[in-house]
Amino acid sequence: MTMTAPPTAGTEEATEEAIEEGGRRRRTPAPAPPPSESGLLVSSTLTVVSLLCLWLVLHLLFLGAVSHDRAQSLLHRELRSELAGATAPVGPVAEPGAPVALLSIPAIGVEEVVVEGTAAGDLFAGPGHRRDTVLPGQVGASTVYGRSTTYGAPFRDLGRLAAGDLVKVTMAQGEVGFRVLDVRRDGDPLPRPAAQGAARLTLVTAAGDGRFARMMPGSTVYVDAEAAEGLPAPGGLSPSVPESEEAMKAGTEALPLLTLWLALLVGLVVATQLARQRWSRVQVWVVACAPLLALSWLTTDTAMRLLPNLI
Repeated sequence: MTMTAPPTAGTEEATEEAIEEGGRRRRTPAPAPPPSESGLLVSSTLTVVSLLCLWLVLHLLFLGAVSHDRAQSLLHRELRSELAGATAPVGPVAEPGAPVALLSIPAIGVEEVVVEGTAAGDLFAGPGHRRDTVLPGQVGASTVYGRSTTYGAPFRDLGRLAAGDLVKVTMAQGEVGFRVLDVRRDGDPLPRPAAQGAARLTLVTAAGDGRFARMMPGSTVYVDAEAAEGLPAPGGLSPSVPESEEAMKAGTEALPLLTLWLALLVGLVVATQLARQRWSRVQVWVVACAPLLALSWLTTDTAMRLLPNLI
């Protein structure tokens, strides 16, 4: 009895790869190699970076407004409480970020709590009082900065004001009504000095020209308003402010913190991709989604501190 030898692995592979058909040899294509772990990691990282850039745009144009509205709600409550208890600040300076006055401009629909300080981070919550000037409504010159594009853009329509428009300020010492004198831009002549005992208020924001003016403002607009009688102003003003608190300036103090948030974000992305090799995608993203969003928000907020403060 003749025994047939079992086909070897090489014979089976040859049989699968080579088939005689009409006297011609046809080879089946070899299966594509599975993607390497490094390639998958690079692809996933690029996807996350793209999503982060999209998040940055969404945050600047939309989500920052949510943060601003929440901050204003809390500041309104705090200022009302301090006004009722006679504990609101009267100067010469207050803690950065503290509410100092309520600013109302009916012509452009503005009603915002003014905080102390004009650095980029201070203006996340709303308009900011420049610390080397008297508080709004007091005798002398007071300056208030506000954003034109991001974080609610409270001063985006500032350039639409005209001479005679009302600007009202409520602060610890009382309520003062101003009338707009003029709207000017970089290079325009300064207004005449304020009269003795009068209160001068200058509102400042960014401005631009062309189709994308709001996205890329390159100049500054000023609105000068005056009240015939101001409230008493205590002495002891700061003689100057850091460069980062001047108009259209940015600071570098946030760089170390930004580096930390970026390192944590990259580490979380890498950990997420490694976890996907052991658990299902759904399980991994359910756990990682909240920390990713939180770190993305912190990273964006910190990065905004490195941009000009009036944008």
